[in-house]
Amino acid sequence: MAAADANTLDEKILNHDAALLKATVREAGQLALSMFRTELKKWTKGASSPVSEADIAVNDLLEARLRAATPDYGWLSEESADDEARLSRRLTWVVDPIDGTRNYLNGHDDWCVSVALVEDSSPALAAVFAPTTGEFFFAARGRGTVLNDKPVRTAPGSALDFARMAGPKPLVERLNPHAGDIKLHPRIGSLALRLCRVADGALDAAFAGGNSHDWDLAAADLIVQEADGRMSELSGDPILYNRREVAHGVLVAAGRDRHASIVAHFRQRPLP
Repeated sequence: MAAADANTLDEKILNHDAALLKATVREAGQLALSMFRTELKKWTKGASSPVSEADIAVNDLLEARLRAATPDYGWLSEESADDEARLSRRLTWVVDPIDGTRNYLNGHDDWCVSVALVEDSSPALAAVFAPTTGEFFFAARGRGTVLNDKPVRTAPGSALDFARMAGPKPLVERLNPHAGDIKLHPRIGSLALRLCRVADGALDAAFAGGNSHDWDLAAADLIVQEADGRMSELSGDPILYNRREVAHGVLVAAGRDRHASIVAHFRQRPLP
């Protein structure tokens, strides 16, 4: 397969892989929805990360569909053992079967299925599906972002309206030039959804605290970028995916002008 340039997708990605991604994420979302608010086996991995049999079932479905259709692609999922063979693959699926598992298990609506196809170190295709709200975000590099098949764009301007920002409050408060408390947008437990709601203008900006991972970010990153926004580290540096280290620091997503303003602020007043 010939390599694509920075803004062009080859025919297989644009046609076959895009259709495969859309259909598979919809099917995965429906499976997750069928198990939502039912009695599930659940456990904790690591220090405090919840997992349920729904996460595993959705992961198994995604892996079966995507890997069978694209056996030469790499695979990186929150719920699969990491296979470093992905590091040598030009194309890799980056998957979060249920982003916002804690919300899912608590019966809240803000969870989603998030899948990206990463080419080298940047996403080429992205789908984020929130079945309980019916939101289906899709983006292809160079082709724009759609929400339920309608084009969307980030909110314009550079003003900072804290009620239209979401993320860790102590972080966002550092943008406030005046002493005193600020009121943020209500918490969105799914990081992918939090970021995607910048893409359709529902939020002006969204932040990710430290220790987010490729699977939390890759799909939302492309969805924001293709909606005329930017998502990056606070320094403004781009986020690189499918590397050996898949954890990331503090990140910000916003429309281009607002993103530039926020990055300039943190360059002048970096986090300790």
